[in-house]
Amino acid sequence: MTAPRSQFEGAAAYVPDRPSLHRLRTAAQECRGCDLYEDATQAVVGEGRLGAALMLLGEQPGDEEDRAGKPFVGPAGRLLDKALEAAGIAQETVFRANAVKHFRFSGTRGKRRIHQSPSLAHMRACGPWLTAELALVKPTGVVLLGATAGKAVFGSGFTVGRHRGEPVPWPDSRADQAAPDWALATVHPSSVLRSDDRQAAFDGLVSDLRVASDALA
Repeated sequence: MTAPRSQFEGAAAYVPDRPSLHRLRTAAQECRGCDLYEDATQAVVGEGRLGAALMLLGEQPGDEEDRAGKPFVGPAGRLLDKALEAAGIAQETVFRANAVKHFRFSGTRGKRRIHQSPSLAHMRACGPWLTAELALVKPTGVVLLGATAGKAVFGSGFTVGRHRGEPVPWPDSRADQAAPDWALATVHPSSVLRSDDRQAAFDGLVSDLRVASDALA
């Protein structure tokens, strides 16, 4: 039976002591901190270079990511690859992660499951995994890809438009032992794919990524 949102125990009890990335991936498969594990194929922990100066933080795994067990391997991830290249950021220099580690969906369209945004309760429950990833990677800055990633870091009042493309200090409200210096909000690549003017939306994403790159210099 699915627990009411107020009864989610959260992921803290499942995060291993002194974790490595391998241990995080293994432990996350046993996470029962919220109800999303019930329907997802697997937990999808972040991937990339430890010590990367830049972390890219999205919302949650999509349909393809849930099946593959890797972040950003679907259409939005492929567009993100192109945006990084256009911004002059080498893909191997970043760490990619999602605020929520299990795929939430609602129904299907053909064989593809339809994405459903995670709730604030899911974000809070999954927060300890992000804290552990930050402690491992120790990034200088984090690019928040979309509103859900922003809310997971800054809280429910976050909107992308308020500080889009502008590095802002990492919030003191989070108890991160290895807190980044700043975060920068931009759109999620999936919104570019849905845009009526895809080229303009893509150019905006690239522009924001360039600001993030410049902030690391």
